[in-house]
Amino acid sequence: MRRLSNNIDVKRRNRNQIFRYVNKHQRISKPEISHALHLSIPTVLHMINELLAMGLVKKDGELQSTGGRKAVAISPVHDKKSSIGIDITRNHIGLVHTDLSGQVLKYTRLSKPYKNDSAYYKALGAMAMDFKKENIKEEDAFLGYGISVPGIVEPEMERIKHSHALGITNVAFHVFTQYISGDTIFINDANAAAIAEIYNDDQPYDALYLSLSNSVGGAIIKNSDARSNEDNQIHDRLYLGDNWRGGEVGHTTLVPGGEKCYCGKNGCFDVYCSAEKLANLTEGKLGIFFEELEKGNKNFQKMWEEYLEYLAIQVNNLRMIFDCKIIIGGYVGSFIDPSIEKLREKAAKRNTFEKDASYIVPCRYRYETSALGAALQHIEKYISSV
Repeated sequence: MRRLSNNIDVKRRNRNQIFRYVNKHQRISKPEISHALHLSIPTVLHMINELLAMGLVKKDGELQSTGGRKAVAISPVHDKKSSIGIDITRNHIGLVHTDLSGQVLKYTRLSKPYKNDSAYYKALGAMAMDFKKENIKEEDAFLGYGISVPGIVEPEMERIKHSHALGITNVAFHVFTQYISGDTIFINDANAAAIAEIYNDDQPYDALYLSLSNSVGGAIIKNSDARSNEDNQIHDRLYLGDNWRGGEVGHTTLVPGGEKCYCGKNGCFDVYCSAEKLANLTEGKLGIFFEELEKGNKNFQKMWEEYLEYLAIQVNNLRMIFDCKIIIGGYVGSFIDPSIEKLREKAAKRNTFEKDASYIVPCRYRYETSALGAALQHIEKYISSV
């Protein structure tokens, strides 16, 4: 019985490994799969036939030949399954549609200040259902909604334990989803953004993702290839902490006795490096701040220099603690590219051990990253079941 069970496990693992590989390529041959995954041709042929029957891959013509018989091209069927991500913030609701490719297919961002009342949750439900109607053509293809929030999420208790940004404590998940039809998974916004950042990366690494949005958060990424486990959950690559507060760097003290934070403390990192610190100068439009910065606005340049100084202090502190790559993400991360060298210079000056701050990198995803990461939870859960 154990041998039979082991054979089934091996078969499932091989099928999952092959599907993941095909899912990342546009057109590929069975011999290429065999070579890349070190699996026999008969094994690959058998598993591809199973995946064809499941509708997860398709034959896609023939590949160019360098001599001999042309190989049949195998391609993924990305739209076989899809999901929607919802990012809830103090002032907006962001929505993303993705499929098995893990890419953003459609996104939108709507102004909707959060209120813990029935009217807000009805509006949230209407936005979610309308977005689904616009983007999901077949109900059977829809896996569900991922929902990211700026707060401490407790999946076992099915509640948001606390969110300073939203001003709520111990609010059950079903309060948010009472007007949403479909399977839902909740996640902290910074953790969701980190998932999006690492999702299709083939090289596992340690990193700390800094989410510099209207609230500041972080996510600790572990160097472990969770994809090698057939029961993989993408959360396996995140350090969540004893109380689901791993990476909550926004409320570390940056300036003792400094400016008042919305959490009630003084001098939090959030006060000095949230996106709102910059966007408040342009009526909440962060993009306009950076446009003015590029035009040479002296006041904005002064504010940006000060912002980068505070950010460099925190980045260096985190480097000393974690000794890993620091990813600058969130709303500010979307605009950091032109200033990344300046930030590296400022951080390097504070570093006791190294003068090269190339460990600081800009985020790869620039739009609705938390919503995408939230949606990817459903995608990864499905792929793991193949």
